[in-house]
Parts: sequence; structure tokens; C-alpha cells
Amino acid sequence: MKGIGMDMKSNDWEKLSYNEKNYELFLKQTLLLKEFLERGAISQAQYDKSLHDLIEKTGYTIEFGITENIRLHKL
Repeated sequence: MKGIGMDMKSNDWEKLSYNEKNYELFLKQTLLLKEFLERGAISQAQYDKSLHDLIEKTGYTIEFGITENIRLHKL
């Protein structure tokens, strides 16, 4: 399955369950935070706090390397 920021077509998005949509949005937000950090738009402290808050709010966790794997699919 491709993620929302990874060429997901509208039809594909509509077929996802509510929980799958929330997870896709979580993944997109974590990638955005990582990109901000890599480009110097936010500090490491801001990244850590924002990621912690996002995980706490959504209840999702990040497995080691998941954002790198997603980025590979995104390219």
C-alpha cells in the first residue's frame, strides 16, 4: 500500500478504513517533521517534542527506520 504522500490516488484513499486513514496521516506528519528537521526549519528539541506529542496524541508508535523506509518508497 502506498502512503498518502506517495502517489495514493483518491480511489485508494476512499477505500481505506478510518483507522488506516488516521495511520496514513500520522506517517505523513512524521515525515514532514523529519523533513523540517533535515532542512533546519526546526531544532532537534522542537522535533523531539513535536514527535512525542504526535505519538502521545495518536497512540501510534514509530518502529526503528520506518520513516527512512517510507522515504525510499516516496522517491
